[in-house]
Amino acid sequence: MNWKFWEKKKEEEKVKKSFFREWLDAIAFAVVAATLIRWLIMEAYTIPTPSMENSLLVGDFLFVSKFHYGTRTPKTILQIPLTHQKIWFTNIPSYVTWIQLPQYRLPGISHVKSGDVVVFNVPPRELNEGKDYPVDLKTNYIKRCVAVAGDAIRVKDRQVLVNNEPIPNPPDMQFSYLVYAKDEINERNLTKLELDPDDYNFLGRPEENQVVYQMFLTKSKAEELKSIPYITGVADDHRTYDEPDPRIFPSTRGTQWNADNYGPITLPKRGMTIAINDSTLALYGSTIKNYDHNKNVDITKTTLTIDGKDIKEYTFKQDYFFMMGDNRHNSLDSRYWGFVPEDHIVGKAFFIWLSIDKYADFLHKIRWSRFLNLIR
Repeated sequence: MNWKFWEKKKEEEKVKKSFFREWLDAIAFAVVAATLIRWLIMEAYTIPTPSMENSLLVGDFLFVSKFHYGTRTPKTILQIPLTHQKIWFTNIPSYVTWIQLPQYRLPGISHVKSGDVVVFNVPPRELNEGKDYPVDLKTNYIKRCVAVAGDAIRVKDRQVLVNNEPIPNPPDMQFSYLVYAKDEINERNLTKLELDPDDYNFLGRPEENQVVYQMFLTKSKAEELKSIPYITGVADDHRTYDEPDPRIFPSTRGTQWNADNYGPITLPKRGMTIAINDSTLALYGSTIKNYDHNKNVDITKTTLTIDGKDIKEYTFKQDYFFMMGDNRHNSLDSRYWGFVPEDHIVGKAFFIWLSIDKYADFLHKIRWSRFLNLIR
């Protein structure tokens, strides 16, 4: 029995953690912190394709802001931290769908606007390896928003018009040109012209002293090529506007639309009501069925049935956006697969923190001039 109960007990000496335990705790803390930052504030992305050239280049590493438009709450919570669809360097799924939560968006500091460069989960199944990924695990795309919910968009002779008004074009916007030369252009000259293999395709030799390239160029670069002695001609690629393109959205409509002459079409907006008929179903049927949070949808050419009820008028449940790449003829965008639902928006492209040119030699691999550039 301790008769000196008024005296403080000596603190037991703390057990010192092992080196392994200290490292384990540090790694666990870092993973939790990185996961929270990645979800709430910013996430790193890499540009894998040339669809946004020359605004964004293949090999640009950028941070995407989640707080601009508001962070989405997770839908798929049983997932290995800091992964997307698969475990690193494998084809093994990094998630299971046993538990799926309703998805909400926290308050942001702005809304998606025309002109914003946006990262989003691309909607169609065929662009997600043919798999039905949960919304938050669909493949990430980056494009420029050219129209928002409720806008009427049209492309006329390559110019985008929103509500019948032309919108400002990105300064480094590119189009497809047919470039004719006396002979094949060697790699050294193409490098001098700041053209890499993503910027051109060799189309063939139609005549003995003539070769043809398809090149994706800015207007100023096209003018520069015209002044080069071994270039015999630079012309618009008429193949992009001469005929209707069967790949154009919506494919069921049978229009004369193509990449250069598209629409008009009005983007669905939350609360917007449409009459159901063959015309509206051709434009919006796939959106209602696949993305507007409906179950048991049956669509014919002229009828819409939801949960067994024949629908004569339909009211949209969320906003939708129209995205296009700045490299207009080398971009798989909304012209080909349709609208981006609001719940597919990931965040706003913010700034470039690293840029690597995969085609350059070792000494010129890093594009130092792009460091910390804000994305506009």
